[in-house]
Amino acid sequence: MPWALSAPALLLFGSLLLVPLALTTVLSFHVFSHATGVQDGFTLAHYAAVLGDEYYHGIFWRTFWVSALTTLICIAIGAPEAYVLSRMRDPWRAICLLVVLAPLLVSVVVRAFGWSMLLGPQGPVNQALQSLGLGPVRILYTEAAVIIALVHVMLPFMVIPVWTSLHKLDPAVENAALSLSAAPFTVLRRIVLPQVMPGILSGSLIVFGLSASAFAIPGLLGGRRLKMVATVVYDEYLHELNWPLGAAVALLLLLANLVVMLSYNHFVERNYKKSMG
Repeated sequence: MPWALSAPALLLFGSLLLVPLALTTVLSFHVFSHATGVQDGFTLAHYAAVLGDEYYHGIFWRTFWVSALTTLICIAIGAPEAYVLSRMRDPWRAICLLVVLAPLLVSVVVRAFGWSMLLGPQGPVNQALQSLGLGPVRILYTEAAVIIALVHVMLPFMVIPVWTSLHKLDPAVENAALSLSAAPFTVLRRIVLPQVMPGILSGSLIVFGLSASAFAIPGLLGGRRLKMVATVVYDEYLHELNWPLGAAVALLLLLANLVVMLSYNHFVERNYKKSMG
């Protein structure tokens, strides 16, 4: 009976995720020729080309470096923001929550274009720097521009899980610790932080995964020279028409993402259990 009830959801999950993933995997092993296109046949040449080329190594390194830094910045901003949000009273909490969630109501492409105007050579940011005598600074089409926009897009995905975890924390526990002469930093470290660690873990996994696979922001704010893995997959599919190589790059990104996220999840959960034990 349980299997019968979950069969529609499993069928939908399989058709929307597993079937396209399986087709992409099969495609990545096909032979490709610029003269004839995709051909039937089995080959590992595409994986060998990606794994053995320093060009792709640099792109993967840049992708995961930018994603990791974006995740750290989101933790540094989102966790305190969620803590303040959890201590607010209505209606201010509802207003601030709306402000946090408002970016999700706007298309990522629109937000990327907005940041390109803000960070451009004649944008408000450069004009403000020039008024301070710092001169024009090249921000657009750099890693800094990509990270700034990614933090803006991904921050709600960090705030909401941490805010949800804080709902389990009774403010009376903090007040009791403070009444027993515990320092505020000790209260944060020994009481608040263990409670919000599951939320930080969930949020960081979401932010890292979405940042590593982001396409619109790196494509619009990184330009043609600043490549990330998603933009390489796009180029291979639509510019070079080398679908098997694009599929191989996409699958390697998925595997690398899973390895990084599962390793991070194991490391954080192990330390969390040690601190709680």
